[in-house]
Amino acid sequence: MNYFTAFACVICIALCCHTPTARAQQPGSPDRGVISGHVTDAGGNPLPGASVYLEETEQSVTTDDRGSYRLSGIPEGTYTLTATTIGFARQTRTVSLQAGESLRTDLSLRAATAALQEVEVIGRSEKSYKNTFSFSGTKTETALKYIPQAISYVTKEVIQDQQAFRTMDIVKNVSGLNVFSTNNYDFTLRGFRTHDVLLNGLRLTGDGWNQSVLPNVERVEVIKGPASALFANTDPGGTINIVTKKPLDENRKALNFATGSYNTYRLAADFTGPMNKEKTLLYRLNLAYQNAGSFRKLQGGQNVVAAPSVSFIPDDKTRVNFDLVYSLSLGRLDRGQPIFGASAGTKLNSTPISFAIGKENDFENETFLNATLSLQRKISDHITFNASYLKSLYHESLLEHRTANRYAMDADGDPVPTLMEMQTTRRLDEDYTDNLSSYFVFDFNTGPLKHKILAGYDHINYISPDGNSTYNAYGFINADSTGIVLTPAGKPAAYDPEQRSRYLIRNNMPVPNVPYFNLENPDYSFSDISRYFNTSEAIAPARYYVNSVYVQEQLQWGKIRALLGFRQEFYTDLLNYTRKDEQTVNQHAFIPRIGLVYTPVEAISLYGTFTEGYQPQDAATIGDPERYGGPFDPLISNMVEAGAKTELFRKRLALNLAVYRIEENNVLQNANAPGNPDQLRQIGQQRSEGIELDAYGQVTHNFSLTANFAYNKATVTRSDNPDEIGEQLPNAPRAQGGFWAKYLFDGKALKGLGIALGSNFVTRRNTLDAKTNLQLPGYIVADGALYYTVDKFRLSVNLNNIFNKTHWLGGYDYNRLFPGTPRNFLVGVGYTF
Repeated sequence: MNYFTAFACVICIALCCHTPTARAQQPGSPDRGVISGHVTDAGGNPLPGASVYLEETEQSVTTDDRGSYRLSGIPEGTYTLTATTIGFARQTRTVSLQAGESLRTDLSLRAATAALQEVEVIGRSEKSYKNTFSFSGTKTETALKYIPQAISYVTKEVIQDQQAFRTMDIVKNVSGLNVFSTNNYDFTLRGFRTHDVLLNGLRLTGDGWNQSVLPNVERVEVIKGPASALFANTDPGGTINIVTKKPLDENRKALNFATGSYNTYRLAADFTGPMNKEKTLLYRLNLAYQNAGSFRKLQGGQNVVAAPSVSFIPDDKTRVNFDLVYSLSLGRLDRGQPIFGASAGTKLNSTPISFAIGKENDFENETFLNATLSLQRKISDHITFNASYLKSLYHESLLEHRTANRYAMDADGDPVPTLMEMQTTRRLDEDYTDNLSSYFVFDFNTGPLKHKILAGYDHINYISPDGNSTYNAYGFINADSTGIVLTPAGKPAAYDPEQRSRYLIRNNMPVPNVPYFNLENPDYSFSDISRYFNTSEAIAPARYYVNSVYVQEQLQWGKIRALLGFRQEFYTDLLNYTRKDEQTVNQHAFIPRIGLVYTPVEAISLYGTFTEGYQPQDAATIGDPERYGGPFDPLISNMVEAGAKTELFRKRLALNLAVYRIEENNVLQNANAPGNPDQLRQIGQQRSEGIELDAYGQVTHNFSLTANFAYNKATVTRSDNPDEIGEQLPNAPRAQGGFWAKYLFDGKALKGLGIALGSNFVTRRNTLDAKTNLQLPGYIVADGALYYTVDKFRLSVNLNNIFNKTHWLGGYDYNRLFPGTPRNFLVGVGYTF
């Protein structure tokens, strides 16, 4: 049974188990009636995404973008009609329906102050481009406008409208976020390279290589700047937090299918609702399968996701959630597009953008398994205890043919710019991460002051166990053809024309262990790696763990809010973990955070903040100096930020403005060392200064918008190489931005029709190749979509890169460039019930 068949079987079982019998009624029967109408707020404005249901039949629908709803196939009788949506009080009305009657009932909801969660247990029912609350900025559910730090986000509605499937697909919607490479979570954020990713605020294990997928994602949040005061060791540019879909207390179900360019086939399902009448037990099940090719040779693959979630709410004092995400990715590792010769003036298009290095039998198979258990217990009216635990597993099985990061040379030492030296790697790798976050929240008043004090303890434990290993082949055949030429240290040697007699020479070329890759006449056929001289090497086992205590005060006095916090970190790295020469390295750091928010009027918040970051180099890096270099000092950073946040058009549209300066010391960069593509080097100081603007939400009930702009000057300010000072950091554009706008037509003739247009731009960027000053040109890409909704069906057609613009998203050097996708399309059909 293949993955597609198994996936279809699971959906059928889920439908049988969770579709209420009331939905089997025949709406076309003459004795069945209809209830329809509009749901609005007190001012008469439509409330899209509100849930309307009949308690007696369990029938439910969601209002459309005009606030309309329709319940059909209802037998004669008296019913309880209920409407709910986030931020508004529930309204219940008793209605009587005659046989075959069409009854119109409009509902008006009053604004209400929702009881906020301290741990995200129950899902949010917002259904727009705007997100009102976040846990990322303070570890408690807080309105974004009251958090003294910029937090950008992409909601599930944007993901759906753009038919995005991978994390890289949504980067264009976030200010200051740019692609470094197409490897997973390899981004530039506010000028700094970042790999940090959290799952519901908890630290994941290794981020892997293949792009993570989004079908189980509620929203992607990007916390700008150092977040070490909240989440321990994080990158200075920012941290990405993936918020998964949680159970809802109302029935919602959806099936979606899409197909399009590069033989893409995609199927996704989302089921949620209560599991008992008391609604104390809620569930959600997300399933997804994709099989897709690529415009790049040897790329594409399969993805499978299964993400069940259960919430238990026995009373108004206790909330428990269990969340499991299983993700399987079958593909190949993308090392990028190589071009001819490492010399100034070489054209980026000297090879086609579809070009890649590798063999047909290469593979990169990755498995992620993340299990989260969250608890919230209200001890009293003023004290709440919260705890979340994440167990994360990553497994990798890899075979790749890749460049040795240099071009060939003939026996006389002259470069051959169309041949690349190669190496092969067979790797089995598995690692684990445990992350426990526990804290108390004390909520009380002292006179005119409102306090919310958070005091907690976090523990992070990462293990790369003994047993992980690689099987490698590279270097050059020796003159006797009995092995490879070695350095005095016993490592494969690069070709040295001064020692020509040690090498096997044919046709005036040294014979490599792994055949050269010919850029003019590529050969992608199967390769038997057992023919090479291979070396089996154990990956050094590694472990680090972090213990942290922290205190945070959210203080409110009238229109002024202050956020004061500190975190005391205790890091322990175990070098040569479990071996006889195991060494323990202890480090510690005190990390402060200060922020102020002033709200002169309800619609506007002004804020300022100062925070620091601390990030020790991990054990895998500092424990393998032969591979990475070193020793390396920890990363130390700080940020000053100020900005304004506002809500317009009856709070439907949010606008955020941020101005910032970030400094980081002791950053690591790839050394571009010939023969060692993994070697790193440490430079002195980098500084990023910039301004960002974000907009999210609805201008009117039928016009949705997300837009962003960033100007960023990220440069080297101190270095042991004077030529680097003042240089723009790699893959950090000076300016970037974009928008996505969707309009749904109101008129009867065009009812159900929608159109969306979008565009994003990026200015030129430097790569890591400083010797030849290799740069990537700026670009502008346009996208569009059409939607048609009829009853419960939605048809979507997305056309990306409308004008077929050739562009590069990011890159390392002449060997590894990452082009963007040419013009492509997706056709999707969805059914909600």
